[in-house]
Amino acid sequence: MDQTERAFQKQPTVFLNRKKALGKSKSGQRLVRNIGLGFKTPRTAKEGQYIDKKCPFTGNVHIRGRILTGTVVKMKMTRTIVIRRDYLHYVSKYNRYEKRHKNMSVHCSPCFQDMSIGDNVTVGECRPLSKTVRFNVIKVTKQTGAKKSFVKF
Repeated sequence: MDQTERAFQKQPTVFLNRKKALGKSKSGQRLVRNIGLGFKTPRTAKEGQYIDKKCPFTGNVHIRGRILTGTVVKMKMTRTIVIRRDYLHYVSKYNRYEKRHKNMSVHCSPCFQDMSIGDNVTVGECRPLSKTVRFNVIKVTKQTGAKKSFVKF
């Protein structure tokens, strides 16, 4: 595990100071949970070395309530992304619909490393993680090459 923070990073449920038994070595003990609801645990969550207490797969957060989808708009915060949810609103006077959208701040675990702007994500409701974050990324679907966008490399 990479110790880049000032505080020692570890999973609270894993005891690191286990005595070494003769001939047996259990290196790389890691708590990984299945969040249920038909979503698979990513391989990077099982094999990774990151520590994130707000990750639904390796941390102390449980997914309950709503399951929503959206498109990634911004990735400038640390472990938090902004997604855009588009919907139609009915205007009865004109008997038509108008487009509307909402932006949501969502916690993104380090197990989803190869995410980029424009990808579709599935998010699940959890307890409040900060002032504006109440959802957690549980699945990433790569964007198809339909939209033109500039990519540096």
